[in-house]
Amino acid sequence: MKVVIDNHIPYIKEAAEWLFDEVSFLPGSAFHDRPEVKEADALIIRTRTHCDEALLGNSQVRFVVTATIGHDHIDTTFMQHAGIAWTNCQGCNATSVAQYVRNAILCLGKKGRLGIVGYGHVGRAIKQAVEAIGCEVMLNDPPLERRETPSYPPKGGRLTPHAKVLPFRGVRETPFVSLQEIAEQCDIISFHTPLTFDGEFPTFHLADEDFFCRLKKKPVIINTARGGVIDELALLHAFDDGLVSQMIIDTWEGEPHIHTELLQKAFIATPHIAGYSADGKSNATRMALQAVCRHFGISISDQERFLSLTASPPLPKELQPSGDLVKDALSLYNPLTDSARLKAAPANFEALRNNYPLRREQF
Repeated sequence: MKVVIDNHIPYIKEAAEWLFDEVSFLPGSAFHDRPEVKEADALIIRTRTHCDEALLGNSQVRFVVTATIGHDHIDTTFMQHAGIAWTNCQGCNATSVAQYVRNAILCLGKKGRLGIVGYGHVGRAIKQAVEAIGCEVMLNDPPLERRETPSYPPKGGRLTPHAKVLPFRGVRETPFVSLQEIAEQCDIISFHTPLTFDGEFPTFHLADEDFFCRLKKKPVIINTARGGVIDELALLHAFDDGLVSQMIIDTWEGEPHIHTELLQKAFIATPHIAGYSADGKSNATRMALQAVCRHFGISISDQERFLSLTASPPLPKELQPSGDLVKDALSLYNPLTDSARLKAAPANFEALRNNYPLRREQF
């Protein structure tokens, strides 16, 4: 069995070579026009590899797994027509992104009411993390609300993203609120949706000029979802007009070629690494390998060995907990450090992602 793997996926080489007959490693941006890709049975990729007809047409590939939670780099329509199965690693780095958001808030020194837009694996992890440091949380997720609320949509027609559901009084029949309520009542607004362009609830430019005009409390805007979820020009204008107090941006439109003015004005600006803790990477690697094994009926005979081969490295011995929550959190990870690196060298966006230093979520 032949498997081609993105060479920047960590903790995978030894385990993959143990599990599969033939393994090749390539840069994620160099999969096109490579014979080993056309001849592979499976691919393990990241977001920099676009799986479409140009890559996989007339190939032998039968299964693709992306070691990420996002999948907008996969042409799902083509995959279905071509009979190529695929999956992503849902929730693999949820606690890593939660660490990033919580620690960014600690760096701000500002808590208050946090609006979480998108309540999947990441949104749930963030809710738990920020409530532990004293933030009140409001949630917005219309597709999930529809699934969990029998009476949805309310009488009177289709619920738009900005429509009100119920007035916020601290107790409600559902935990969800409208995007308009988030805009009006939150001190911090953090986006965690997938990037979608169609359907009833598309998220492309979900935060647009209209959204920013609805802001009431000059909130902090955080984006660790996908760059296109926020209209960056509208965000920049909102910041310049005083509608937004601070910006924390990890995902960008047009990556790796990012908006330099937005970069320099953001309080924290990082190169799409919110989910890049060693713990999250290890989770993704294991989930990707397990998915390939399940699809092709390969047994992982020695689970202890599998866990050992895919384990993230330990922290340096000199890094020890002090007992102070804020100090310990920021000693494990301070996003301002990543921000300083990117602001100093924006052209190194990809290099900063691909050569990311060790970051652990816990001591």
